[in-house]
Amino acid sequence: MMSNDALTIQNLTKKFGTFTAVDNISLTVKKGEVFGFLGANGAGKTTTIRMICALLEPTSGEIELDGLSVLRQPEEVKMRIGYMSQKFSLYQDLTPFENMEFFSEIYNVAPEKLAEEKENLAAELKLNNLDNILTKELPLGYKQRLALRTTLIHDPPILFLDEATSGVDPVGRRQFWDQIYELSAAGKTVFVTTHYMDEAEYCHRLSIMDKGKIVQTGTPAELKDKFDVSSMQDVFLQAIQY
Repeated sequence: MMSNDALTIQNLTKKFGTFTAVDNISLTVKKGEVFGFLGANGAGKTTTIRMICALLEPTSGEIELDGLSVLRQPEEVKMRIGYMSQKFSLYQDLTPFENMEFFSEIYNVAPEKLAEEKENLAAELKLNNLDNILTKELPLGYKQRLALRTTLIHDPPILFLDEATSGVDPVGRRQFWDQIYELSAAGKTVFVTTHYMDEAEYCHRLSIMDKGKIVQTGTPAELKDKFDVSSMQDVFLQAIQY
């Protein structure tokens, strides 16, 4: 029987010398789910994501992503994920189309697929000169949408968005989340870290991390009911005992 789990983490720990950055955490993310991962700076979120993406070896524990062992099949795992961070990672001195071409070569994307994605990007941004304008000349919101398109160029089933909307204006963030919902409706799993508590409300489920441990997991409604509060901001503050 095929599992409905996109990601399973069991007893995951990461130590740096005597410091424990991630302390024996376990969680499961379902296929097609928009899953939020919240925590203050230093809580262990980025370390956890780096281990999930096969960029950092755990001290102990198991991670299974899309039916693959991250520890034993790291290269196969990397082909099944898309990763987008708060730090704009595309090449500023290339055109948007050149960025797409570069990443399509890395992932062996078919020319027909690349051409389709170029058309989609031009239609989405409503710009006709994407083969002439440099990426650094785009507004930040446009850059983030380009980054998302490029992250999806190889059609990965699981997408990691690490503070991806940081610095984007409210309208741009809302449009970005509309795209996330479309991806989820199409069956993709979206794993989101964010500092914006209004964005936490948009997640199907979420976990809150504090000092290397997962302290709460549930839907936004469940967590607000549990703490008898009306906002995810208050949930977060109570969960980490601010």
